[in-house]
Amino acid sequence: MTRSQRVRSKALRVASDLFYANGVRAVGMDQIVDISGIAKTTIYRHFPTKDMLIEAFLQAEDAEFWHQWDQAVSGADAGIGELEALCRWIGDRVRRDGYRGCPQINVAAEFADYDHPARAVARSHKAEMLRRLTSICARTGVSNPSVLALQISLLLDGAFMSDGRLNGVDAPAVLIQAVRRIVASG
Repeated sequence: MTRSQRVRSKALRVASDLFYANGVRAVGMDQIVDISGIAKTTIYRHFPTKDMLIEAFLQAEDAEFWHQWDQAVSGADAGIGELEALCRWIGDRVRRDGYRGCPQINVAAEFADYDHPARAVARSHKAEMLRRLTSICARTGVSNPSVLALQISLLLDGAFMSDGRLNGVDAPAVLIQAVRRIVASG
């Protein structure tokens, strides 16, 4: 990795940590400069606007999320087995220390402008989740996998935004039970 790539990576890592912990609007470029120790001009060379830095943050979160998703379903039985594997992963994810919800949903909520780049990345993320869930639901043999996928995506989005309500329970089991009921009704 070149020095330039290391600097870009560090700026993005510091910004990402701050954005996730505090919200993107609450974090200023000066704060990122102070914590990273990288000159503002250098950060702006890599990310010409704060919006581009926010977009890069969400894209990095998106890539990591899908990597973990793929790991979660790897080796699971097709259909309901994949859904249950996702429920176990998501149930554990939402209970981890410092979890503040889905970064895509959090950031999208901060911008009223539908065309803001952050909202576009968030929409793309949720569309990909629905696409993947539809594919999995088709493997369950239900008659309308797209409706089932939409129902499950709403359940999972609720889990992502549960704000600690799943900490005192067996979150994976709660999600698995709900998904089984949704599939059985489909």
